[in-house]
Amino acid sequence: MYLKRPAAGLSFCLFYLASYFINKYVLSVLKFTYPTLFQGWQTLVGGFLLHVSWKLGWVEISCSSRSEVLTWLPASALFVGIIYAGSRALSRLPIPVFLTVHNAAEVITCGFQKFVQKEQTSLLKICSVLFLLIAAGCLPLFDTQFDPDGYFWALIHLICVGVYKVIHKLWKTSSLSDLDQQYINYVFSVVLLASASHPAGDLFSALNFPFLYFYRFHSSCCASGLLGFFLMLHTVKLKSITSSWQYAAWSFLAKVITAGLSPFVFGMTANVPTVCCLLLGGLGEALLVYTERMGT
Repeated sequence: MYLKRPAAGLSFCLFYLASYFINKYVLSVLKFTYPTLFQGWQTLVGGFLLHVSWKLGWVEISCSSRSEVLTWLPASALFVGIIYAGSRALSRLPIPVFLTVHNAAEVITCGFQKFVQKEQTSLLKICSVLFLLIAAGCLPLFDTQFDPDGYFWALIHLICVGVYKVIHKLWKTSSLSDLDQQYINYVFSVVLLASASHPAGDLFSALNFPFLYFYRFHSSCCASGLLGFFLMLHTVKLKSITSSWQYAAWSFLAKVITAGLSPFVFGMTANVPTVCCLLLGGLGEALLVYTERMGT
């Protein structure tokens, strides 16, 4: 067993790590906790760069029918929920904890396949999903830095990710490509988040942000937008040139590297039960990659 496309996979891991680290820096170190503005900025940059890349012929985005675009809008609404709740959760939780809860979204997709689509599910896959669920469920009980708001938003993020994955699987036969879907997501997100920034109170509250006129804030926000865009491109590329289990393996490696290095950069207080939960979550995802490779 070996990982194909090492250059593309390692680039994906690098952008994954850098994207999480710069977002964590802005949200937790600089404490820019205005998600409608921060996520609105990121999706604006991503949508603009994707549009420019399309017009220059670097990527292909098909002109899909209006009916298909409208049908995809519920998924775009979930995408907004993913990035909004994720931003809220990441600002309060350590990266390893956030990723462990995030991975538990597989419980929703696996449950949908087994109980709704009536697909055959191996015992090993059921065990891997149970490991992910137990790890995420036990973390709040043992976390010495327990933050109820952080875990609440992480739960909302988990639900949105799980339902989004289900919708994405159901749309495999659609003429909308991954880039088409992401383009719609970007446009919808910019419109919705911009409209919500004033009612949410972020628009005027951000005027009192202490680092508003500092270069490190501006440079970090620019980097977050660019890194998010390049991570999206590398994700789409890696999915297109590798099998599903190969992509899952690269994704697992990226998460392990990111979670493993983050405590050295941002710090984290953990006891033995918390570490055990994190390791159990990692074992669950590793088993999930194995079941994906075996086709079970």
